[in-house]
Amino acid sequence: MIEKTREYITGLFKNNSGGHDVVHTLRVYRNAMVIAERETECDKEIIALAALLHDADDHKLFDTKDNYNTRNWLESNHVPTDRIERICEVINAVSFSQNKGKKPGTIEAMIVQDADRLDAMGAIGIARTFAYGGEHGRPLEDSVQHFYDKLLLLKDGLNTDTAKEMAAKRHAYLIGFLKELEEEGMVK
Repeated sequence: MIEKTREYITGLFKNNSGGHDVVHTLRVYRNAMVIAERETECDKEIIALAALLHDADDHKLFDTKDNYNTRNWLESNHVPTDRIERICEVINAVSFSQNKGKKPGTIEAMIVQDADRLDAMGAIGIARTFAYGGEHGRPLEDSVQHFYDKLLLLKDGLNTDTAKEMAAKRHAYLIGFLKELEEEGMVK
């Protein structure tokens, strides 16, 4: 099922180049599986499928309701309803903008949320920020403001010790990048 889902998301995101593409999704999946291996007991299949499908209904990409793409995909592959609900619960806990200040209720949701947030930090996070900004016609200054509005806040909102360890270097890279921008004349 995991391999079939990887193929599904490859098709779903084939035309996206703004940082929410299949490569992003696969990085989130890999991050989630690393964290799941190191953290407490968890349902690795739920984590894997939720990580792979976490952007399948993202409001920035799709005009769907109630996790339609995710539910349709899982139902068509005969995943039991209770498992579908758990996967959707995890996915719904991932979004930064929709879950500000809320801590996920399950270890699976904590892991996938952390995995997605890690991909918004470090060099990858910087590249994704400017790719998304460019795709949406944002001025450079607005993309830089995104660092202050979101990226620099991610480290302190992580749930698992493993993700916190993984985030330290990435967070430092963000700060170094902003210092370099300031030295080169970019004013906040």
